[in-house]
Amino acid sequence: MASTADRIRTLVNENIEVDGKPIDLPDDLDISLTEAGVPSTDVVALTKLIAQEYGVEFTPDQCGELNTLKKVVAYLDNKSG
Repeated sequence: MASTADRIRTLVNENIEVDGKPIDLPDDLDISLTEAGVPSTDVVALTKLIAQEYGVEFTPDQCGELNTLKKVVAYLDNKSG
């Protein structure tokens, strides 16, 4: 089974582009999608996809706090562990 980080990386690569190109994700996933130029509508769609896949809900406050993919992975790992 793929790690949470690997799965999030795959979801981003399959669903997110900026100017028609995939995002260059750092190995540690310490990146903010909005700061990388991803439109907020795409960030919301990815958040919904992640929530559905992992069976979690993200509150508006959590969305503000989980502002990097690295933080999202840590949150998901804590929820499952």
